[in-house]
Amino acid sequence: MSTTDLPTTAPAAPLDLGRAVLPPLIGSPVERIDALEKVSGRASYAADSRLPRMLYGAVLRSPHAHARVLRVDTSRAERLPGVHAVITGADTAKVKWGAFRPDLYPLALDRVRYVGDEVAAVAARDLETARRACELISVAYEPLPAVLSLDEALAEGAPLVHDDAEGNVAHEFAFDRGGADDWFERSDVVVEGVWETARQWHAAIETIGCTAEWSGDRVSMWVNTQTPFLARQRYATALGLPLRAVRVVQTEIGGGFGGKSGDDNTSVICAILARRTGRPVQLVNTREDEFLAGRPRIPMRYRVKLGFTASGLVTAKDIEVTADNGAYTGKAQAVLGAATVRHDALFNYRAVKAHSRLVYTNLVPTGAFRGFGNPSADWAVGQAWDLAAGKLGIEVPDLFLLNAVEQGSVSPHNHKITSCELKQCIRKAADAIDWYGKRAHPTPHRGLAMGVSVHVSGRRSFGDYDGSSAIVRLTEDGRAAVIVGEGDIGTGARTTLAQITAAELGLPVADVSVSRPDTDLTTHALGALASRVTYVAGNAVKRAAEQACGRLLEAASRQLGRPASQLWVEDGVVHGPAGPDGEGPVSSPVGTVVRAELYRPDGEPVVGVGSFDNPSEFPDQSRYGNESGAYNFAAEAAEVEVDPATGAITVTEFAAVVDCGTVLNPPLAEGQVEGGIAQGLGMAVAERFAWRDGAPARPNFGDYKLPTAGIMPRTLHIGFADSYEPTGPFGAKGVGEISLDPVPSIIASAVADAVGVRVHELPITAEKIFWGMAPEGAPPGTADPVAQDARSAPPPGGADPAPRTGAGAVRPGTETEGDDR
Repeated sequence: MSTTDLPTTAPAAPLDLGRAVLPPLIGSPVERIDALEKVSGRASYAADSRLPRMLYGAVLRSPHAHARVLRVDTSRAERLPGVHAVITGADTAKVKWGAFRPDLYPLALDRVRYVGDEVAAVAARDLETARRACELISVAYEPLPAVLSLDEALAEGAPLVHDDAEGNVAHEFAFDRGGADDWFERSDVVVEGVWETARQWHAAIETIGCTAEWSGDRVSMWVNTQTPFLARQRYATALGLPLRAVRVVQTEIGGGFGGKSGDDNTSVICAILARRTGRPVQLVNTREDEFLAGRPRIPMRYRVKLGFTASGLVTAKDIEVTADNGAYTGKAQAVLGAATVRHDALFNYRAVKAHSRLVYTNLVPTGAFRGFGNPSADWAVGQAWDLAAGKLGIEVPDLFLLNAVEQGSVSPHNHKITSCELKQCIRKAADAIDWYGKRAHPTPHRGLAMGVSVHVSGRRSFGDYDGSSAIVRLTEDGRAAVIVGEGDIGTGARTTLAQITAAELGLPVADVSVSRPDTDLTTHALGALASRVTYVAGNAVKRAAEQACGRLLEAASRQLGRPASQLWVEDGVVHGPAGPDGEGPVSSPVGTVVRAELYRPDGEPVVGVGSFDNPSEFPDQSRYGNESGAYNFAAEAAEVEVDPATGAITVTEFAAVVDCGTVLNPPLAEGQVEGGIAQGLGMAVAERFAWRDGAPARPNFGDYKLPTAGIMPRTLHIGFADSYEPTGPFGAKGVGEISLDPVPSIIASAVADAVGVRVHELPITAEKIFWGMAPEGAPPGTADPVAQDARSAPPPGGADPAPRTGAGAVRPGTETEGDDR
């Protein structure tokens, strides 16, 4: 097929990005406003809450993956001195709840559906007594057949995890946009493969926790949730209460990563215990609780098929995604949607086709995790692109550049790209790692790979709204108080909002305070999800600050005798020019202006109110719709070295370049990129459990290996594209998640380039690589699936891998690489 056979998919005429002259504060390394609290130990986390007469809670969990609960005897636990209440499912509102598909009871009623399902709970005078009481609860179970894998769950006649989910399918959708099958018929090169991801736990330094207290028929909950307003709605449902009866206050959060989105039962159980005892109760997960009943990353199985012309232009993509939901749904339905469509905004596909299913199993429920489906998609689709580059004889960066979207592009799902520097990211990442120099002078057992990703800056997921609102109040002492409900999960979001406010008002950042979320006192917010806080909340805060500044200057105009249009604020002082009659320049501290405006007849406070709704569309059932107003992009590259004697991997060099629009605070942005790379490497090479009877065999950090300094690259390059998002606050977009997304795919492809072994199932362990290199292959049951990568496998005799460029790389007709597992 020649290039001229393809319809044009060139972007529309370049948009006018409307770059503004940025205040000096924007782009400066501003110190975090919560730094002193944290380093001094004054920050109050979930477990630090203390209320008079407070009790402590513990939960009894199911030891069975699937069983009928015949009876629960709590009498011995209730007689234990120090125990104030023991509750079971009979003490709950018996209402199912969940973000998208209500399928979860606060405590089990008739059945348990995974090892870790909540059966009963205790409130006692101290933790030791509460945990001892749980051991005294006697539960009679009737074990039921369980489905402990995707294949078991989908088998004909399989036991149902939920009786109302036929075939154990919790959610399913499909589409074919552009006629993919026809495009495959017209393609010169086709690559195919099957890849699988695994559960990955958030492993935040702080576990999930709540303190609850009732006042009459109303409960206040101090929770380390990322989404206080959304969590309040779900908690009210689970408790059988009207929304007005629930107040949620966000505590300090020791890391969220999606795991503190309010999809688990911990806070609901805490509130029930507090109501039953009439006293405040605190319930904080142990690390074992977190591993047994957290909401880890969703394991997914991808079948990927890509088509290309001989010149390297992509034609079509066809994927089939099967996701292991676990026993309950949470946000898995939305994660599956993102994992199916979002990566299609990276390249100019002529057609895309997909069939996705979310499948119930009797395993720990899954949910939101940093990247929200993108890492799983990039793991599979990214490796398929790497295979295609090998078959086409084109260097990966060149293949990406040939097909990458640009400003003005529109994806097959109607994702409208307003700003895009993906090509700049690709070039900068290739230069940073010296891609072409390393290709010209290869090193034995070292391999190169590159990956790209796209993410959102907020997404319309919860009704037809993805907005934020804020109030900025100027005080009589010249400070600004920002009232906003978005919160901070450890990323520095409050500092970013303070920086935006200060830049707009002409105040020092030290003179700006930002509230913590409280559903009684702060403005409505969706919270920290979908890399939305900087873009969405930042715009709302900026608009509120603009309005407050306008009112400040109007007041100053009356006081100083100069037109408001001629006044400006700098370092907390309102300035004006000389007057027309020879008067000199004027000035007045902001606090003086505010006080004079307030303390006068009919005086008014100087307040600004701002709101912003993401300029996006609510996608339909097939995920068609412009889901975000701003998309951020990244290109990352790695060089790895593989020890041929053991299969051990060393990441010798890694480069990441991110397009997040204007970089508001470089140290914060760099920290987000570094942290994402670390979590991506953990997902890629380290994090896994040995499983036994449907649960982690030893749910602790002794057996679950997190990424450490030894895993991190020896050399790490971090850069940002010169970019400006016209709809963002001072041109900014999101940055919190995207750097994680392509890391596992990059490491797998670099290993394949180094020693010819392509791993198809995460994590990428030395054992898999070692047996993949062995001529006889792995002994049965020894290693997880791997495949010899024909395009880079070492020739007989152990010679170095062949270069990935050169003539003759594409054979006539269609080429297909199957799943060689």
